[in-house]
Amino acid sequence: MAESMKGLKRSHRCAELSEANIGEKVTLMGWVQKSRNKGGIIFLDLRDRSGLVQIIFEQSEEAKDNYIDAAGFEKAEKLRSEFVIAVTGKVEKRGGAENPNLKTGTIEVRATDLRILSEAETPPFPIEADSKTKEELRLKYRYLDLRRPDIQHNLMFRSDVTKSVRNFLYEEGFLEIETPILNRSTPEGARDYLVPSRVHPGNFYALPQSPQLFKQLLMCSGYDRYFQIAKCFRDEDLRADRQPEFTQIDMELSFVDVDDVIDVNERLIQKLFKDCLNVEVSLPMQRITWQEAMDRFGSDKPDVRFGMELKDVSETVADCEFVVFKSALENGGSVRGINAKGQAEMPRKKIDALVEFAKGFGAKGLAYLAVMPDGSYKSSFAKFLTEEQLERLVKAMEGEKGDLLLFAADKNKVVWDVLGNLRLEIARNLDLLKKDDYRFLWVTEFPLLEWDEEEERFVAMHHPFTMPMEEDLPLLDTDPGKVRAKAYDCVLNGVELGGGSVRIYQSDVQEKMFEKLGITKEDAYEKFGFLLQAFKYGVPPHAGLAFGLDRLIMLMVQADNIREVIAFPKVKDASCLMSEAPNVVDPKQLEELEIAITAKNEDE
Repeated sequence: MAESMKGLKRSHRCAELSEANIGEKVTLMGWVQKSRNKGGIIFLDLRDRSGLVQIIFEQSEEAKDNYIDAAGFEKAEKLRSEFVIAVTGKVEKRGGAENPNLKTGTIEVRATDLRILSEAETPPFPIEADSKTKEELRLKYRYLDLRRPDIQHNLMFRSDVTKSVRNFLYEEGFLEIETPILNRSTPEGARDYLVPSRVHPGNFYALPQSPQLFKQLLMCSGYDRYFQIAKCFRDEDLRADRQPEFTQIDMELSFVDVDDVIDVNERLIQKLFKDCLNVEVSLPMQRITWQEAMDRFGSDKPDVRFGMELKDVSETVADCEFVVFKSALENGGSVRGINAKGQAEMPRKKIDALVEFAKGFGAKGLAYLAVMPDGSYKSSFAKFLTEEQLERLVKAMEGEKGDLLLFAADKNKVVWDVLGNLRLEIARNLDLLKKDDYRFLWVTEFPLLEWDEEEERFVAMHHPFTMPMEEDLPLLDTDPGKVRAKAYDCVLNGVELGGGSVRIYQSDVQEKMFEKLGITKEDAYEKFGFLLQAFKYGVPPHAGLAFGLDRLIMLMVQADNIREVIAFPKVKDASCLMSEAPNVVDPKQLEELEIAITAKNEDE
């Protein structure tokens, strides 16, 4: 039966105790990790968020000040995993073997009093670090999963990071301001989560994909430097680093340009890694343009922990008779390759697996050339090239004896995607991706616009308020696809940590941007009228950035999935296994909202 805490007050958390507390009387409260009855003496591990400490229950008629009475010992014999208890006792040096893996491994608490605050059923899986339990079961009982020491470490670490963020940005003159959660839907970008309005039947709010428009309005209102630990929502398919609801470190600054935003954020990252991981981040961080990133790594979020960079060999193979290379070049594409150093003797089965992997990213196939240790070639296409052409190709790829050269030929976009992902797959297979090797870089000068084949129009690569590079402004009329944006992404180990841009603040440039996106003046005011109206009353040059907090924490704690750093995450179909959300609602609620649900039959 549960007992009351009346008269008891916790003096310490479990792992806050040390040899400095030896001889002190303490009161601890927490969960039973495990209990071992050795006959006349019970050893118990008590757990709270700080860690574990060993408790000893020993019954004796003598020296009662240091032992528990018969009734207390009888209670201790009933303890099982996950019982919540309060223990009072004296801290002592461990009498038995010390535990070097435990923060409190040199001490123990000899109990003099025990209260059972709450009993517990046997949990469906062990509460332990590095659980081997299936994730679906752990997420169904997330409140138990959250008791595991590694998950607790992640969430406490997350709290430390947000504290460090706030402290730094306050010192830099930023103001923390909240923006609305219930917004108007704007069709540009990912799908919105919609919220029906009871007061305005047939009308809907949208949950924010980001605070973009409101933070720009704050700059118009003179607040100069804004930040927010902002909750955002996107109705899109989930991945290992994506959730339907996520958190951003969101900021906007007035009277700044690209270098100013990058400077403050580099110093922010440097402080976070020093404060929370004691890792030194060297500044300035590497910067490369979007074009260089695509040409060298086939990705706009390149992982630079290893080499295997792409080489453009289009000119080298221009005169060869291999039809795959010829047709790609004739159709305006390119031939590029990567050099897997020392992998010439990779078994054919593994090469075939790489070919199938490449097909998953749009490749029709994958050409390979192995430079064997004896200098001979093993290749899928060598018979179509002369000896001289082969030698030129190997030289262009900086190939040596023992190297495996892999080639893709197609439109640039396909080639980049195939080889960019292929180099990562090979690096994973060769165990080249060390999680404690933190390699940052900035990718800058993104294309302002990209062509949407389905809609047959240009769309904004970031959003419609991104400033073009000043020197590229004339190209908006003559060659919009070549206009570069004042946009920048911060990348860590192949993951986009965050991104931002300098914003358009001149009305003529904004109108031109809308024109290129096929948005009429009427449409622009229909979608973004309150922002455009605000711009008529004096708007400062401004720029901003947002970091994905969940992704940042995931990389800092070296987790494989952001679900490990979010208290109550969703699974792949955007549902919560614990609360069973989303779910049906009471018909009365739908009636109040004037919403009808259309039933679909099984076939549909």
